[in-house]
Amino acid sequence: MFTFWKELWQDETGMSTVEYAVGTIGAAAFGALLLAIAKSDTIREALMGIIQQALNSGL
Repeated sequence: MFTFWKELWQDETGMSTVEYAVGTIGAAAFGALLLAIAKSDTIREALMGIIQQALNSGL
């Protein structure tokens, strides 16, 4: 019985799939956070100010 649990614990089959899944979930959460920040009025106004200043710089 101990051998079964030892082999089960040491078996790393599918580990890369789990690692990719965790990385994908983390990336999606980070993207959602950035989207929420970018949608805020303060950030939107700041970005629009930067864009307008760049367009009006006359380079």
